[in-house]
Amino acid sequence: MEQDSKAITQTIQGLGGVGKTTLALHYAHTHRDAYQLVWWIHADTPEQITTDLAALTTRIHAAATGRTTAEDAEWAIGWLQTHPGWLLILDNAEHPDTTRHLLGQLHHTGRHLITSRFTDGWPTTPLALPLLTPDASLDLLTRLTGLTDPDNQHQARLLADDLGHLPLALEQAGAFIAQSRISVSVYRDLLRLHPAQTTSTAPPGSDPKRTMACIWRITLDTLRHTVPLAVDILRTAAWYAPTAIPRTLLAPLTDNPVNYAQALSQLAAYNMITLDTDTLSIHRLIQTIARTPDPATVDADPHRSHDAITRARHHATDLLRTALPDEPDTNVAGWPAWRTLLPHAEALLTATGPVHDTEDTDLLLTNAAIYLQSQGQIAQAITYKKRSLDTSTRLHGHDHPSTLTSRNNLAGAYQAAGDLGRAIPLYEQTLTDGVRVLGEDHPSTLASRNNLAYAYRAAGDLGRAIPLYEQTLTDRVRVLGEDHPSTLTSRNNLAYAYESAGDLGRAIPLYEQTLTDGVRVLGEDHPSTLASRNNLAYAYRAAGDLGRAIPLYEQTLTDRVRVLGEDHPDTLTSRSNLAGAYQAAGGLGRAIPLYEQTLTDRVRVLGEDHPDTLTSRNNLAYAYESAGDLGRAIPLYEQTLTDRVRVLGEDHPDTLTSRNNLAYAYESAGDLGRAIPLYEQTLTDRVRVLGEDHPDTLTSRSNLAGAYQAAGGLGRAIPLYEQTLTDRVRVLGEDHPSTLTSRSNLAYAYRAAGDLGRAIPLHEQTLIDRVRVLGEDHPSTLTSRNNLAGAYQAAGDLGRAIPLYEQTLIDCVRVLGEDHPTTRVVSANLAYAKSTNQLP
Repeated sequence: MEQDSKAITQTIQGLGGVGKTTLALHYAHTHRDAYQLVWWIHADTPEQITTDLAALTTRIHAAATGRTTAEDAEWAIGWLQTHPGWLLILDNAEHPDTTRHLLGQLHHTGRHLITSRFTDGWPTTPLALPLLTPDASLDLLTRLTGLTDPDNQHQARLLADDLGHLPLALEQAGAFIAQSRISVSVYRDLLRLHPAQTTSTAPPGSDPKRTMACIWRITLDTLRHTVPLAVDILRTAAWYAPTAIPRTLLAPLTDNPVNYAQALSQLAAYNMITLDTDTLSIHRLIQTIARTPDPATVDADPHRSHDAITRARHHATDLLRTALPDEPDTNVAGWPAWRTLLPHAEALLTATGPVHDTEDTDLLLTNAAIYLQSQGQIAQAITYKKRSLDTSTRLHGHDHPSTLTSRNNLAGAYQAAGDLGRAIPLYEQTLTDGVRVLGEDHPSTLASRNNLAYAYRAAGDLGRAIPLYEQTLTDRVRVLGEDHPSTLTSRNNLAYAYESAGDLGRAIPLYEQTLTDGVRVLGEDHPSTLASRNNLAYAYRAAGDLGRAIPLYEQTLTDRVRVLGEDHPDTLTSRSNLAGAYQAAGGLGRAIPLYEQTLTDRVRVLGEDHPDTLTSRNNLAYAYESAGDLGRAIPLYEQTLTDRVRVLGEDHPDTLTSRNNLAYAYESAGDLGRAIPLYEQTLTDRVRVLGEDHPDTLTSRSNLAGAYQAAGGLGRAIPLYEQTLTDRVRVLGEDHPSTLTSRSNLAYAYRAAGDLGRAIPLHEQTLIDRVRVLGEDHPSTLTSRNNLAGAYQAAGDLGRAIPLYEQTLIDCVRVLGEDHPTTRVVSANLAYAKSTNQLP
């Protein structure tokens, strides 16, 4: 064959274990007949190259030469210079400098095939050997193990991911599985539970130096002598997620940015990391080995000592904790950084056993849980808060303030998940311990009392919530002063409890006082002041005073946009609240676009599954329903219910609300066959989850009675209405708006049953009570007046019915406007009453 007149050099470059040596061996075997000589040289060091060249001389002479190793190597070079048609394989060349002297002497004849982990500086552009594809990895494991059943195939795909699709690791694992006759899942358990031994043990019959741990140790030896910082970076990065590690995260490991850039470039040059402009990535198996101490043996890996890895874990935790923004639930500007860094926090917390958690780890757990809870990821937040409580208890004891705070935080996460059965006892325990350890008047004790009151209110137990709120407010005024922000919070919370009890006469003045104080103490634009303004607007709306509620909602939205930004969660809440006020005023033309905008914004800012996003979807469905567009409302309700079941769980209060709302939509569509079973299921679930006396349970009972009535089942509806009224009087009180609604519903059912003797007095009493409690102009008062007129009409007493309709219509036009649905209903009733009153 025609010989080359000039030597040809090809370099195969890639991560240790990617298959460079195997590819070179395959090439030599396949093309051995094309060369007069094929010779393998271990090119790790210049000394090893010299030794293997000397061995070539011995092979050619087939006898001892009597020369030194160096002389034999020189003789071999001379032979190669005068004999074309050879192939030299220089395997695992540490650096181009290692082979440069030899290649310079053999540049006229033959071929050089070089394998190396190093990237740059080769005579020709290296051939980069990539990792295997997932399908190729599965095929390799299947051929090695012979396991083809579905379970082992599924586990083999997972194992390939665990090993990062690295051929040597896959070969090592496959051979071990085949020779040990174990399943793939058992090997995965060994890798997880005993990573040091699993990655360091070669299968019988294979080269013990060709394991993942051994081949990377060589590279780290080189880096330790040239760029020691690179080894520290690698050990620290091993605790993070394998991809998209921000370069800025690891930069504080040195105060010299030039040294940092050099260390990263050397790690990339040796294929230990992949480097982008802003981030770096590291093979997951390198991470496993780098963070796993080598067993204490004579030949233990010095790069994987227990102390070095412990220091790296502490560095990784401290760097991450420092890089994460403060106030993770309210600092929206910091959320992009949280989204970038959270995968690395999760990876660190997963790789670090709880027994190794430190105070820094505890802070990381706490802040990550707060962020996750703010993003609606409650289950993960609970997991981290449980671990934080365990860590704080182990580090400080049961009575340390940090432990009490962790217990309070966990209770808050349970409450956010709707699990009041676990939240309330934990709050109670925290308060008891706080009183004993810190004293009655410590700010943390007062905070615990406030939180417990909040949980009681969420459970519908206003009988315990309100006195506790009142006590907390009194104590905060005494201990902290009238103007302390926590005192203002207590005043706001007490107002909200009064509002929940239907006592707007006490709630509204307290809200007004809180807003005035907030403006004076904190300023017009403080987030707490904006929250107070929102809450006061809500109370005005509850009182039916939309004339004051809507301008206040509009002002709050404008201020939140200006102060917090368009996308802040509080701004999105204001937009939703304003839409609700427009809807209550009958302005669906303004409400629906605002609801749609809020939903779009919450999906974009918070994500599809955030609880606030699900609430927006529910609100929009309700607006569509109010507009009579059940074709859009029902699918949206169905989607919201499905999503809440998936995200929050079957028993979360919001899920139960969705089930109730969907049943109501089915009822509105006349589909009682689907509505009634759903109402019944919701009532059963609310009794089980919330208890017999929870306000939501009472609402479910009332709604089910309404559905029975709509189906013509007054025999079942009236007893249920009567029971609900009795329960609401007992639980909420005679004057609660919901109690008044129950009285109205029962009167309407009596009227439908033809029992006007009981209906009319009950309608009259309800109207008197609503005027006294809610005021002359409240929408519910206007509805009562319309209902009483209808009862008079049904009794044939048009002399009282028509004047009452006329007065009600005038008031509706004045209070609600010409186009409000209630106004239109009253107008139609009046027209009908007048038509039936005409003489023949």
